[in-house]
Amino acid sequence: MTDKISTEQRSRNMAAVRSHGNITTELALVKIFRKARITGWRRHQKISGICTDFIFLKQRVIVFVHGCFWHGCRWHGEIPKSNQKFWREKISRNRKRDRIVNWKLKHMGWKVLCFWEHEIENNPQAINVKIKKFLL
Repeated sequence: MTDKISTEQRSRNMAAVRSHGNITTELALVKIFRKARITGWRRHQKISGICTDFIFLKQRVIVFVHGCFWHGCRWHGEIPKSNQKFWREKISRNRKRDRIVNWKLKHMGWKVLCFWEHEIENNPQAINVKIKKFLL
């Protein structure tokens, strides 16, 4: 499919995507937490220099929310048609960083949960169940 906007405009659009507070990921998970009355979480706290999406300090649980595009979801992560080499490398670095961060946190005694953007959209009840199981 051909892009309907210029390369410069696409670049500005992609640069404007925020790393925090994204409606389809973080804020959608906040809604799930509130609807299920899941409490005790904080957002964007750093643990040994690692910025978390959500953290439950008492239970030592960290939750990350991965956008399908930015973290290379195998089902929904499409590489843009232009500048493919750049995007493949960028998403590959993101995935590698995710693996390293998860490994570090687990070795520091944290339980780490990761949810994909499509999971939040398609099955919020399953997320409730999984989170509540980890918090026990």
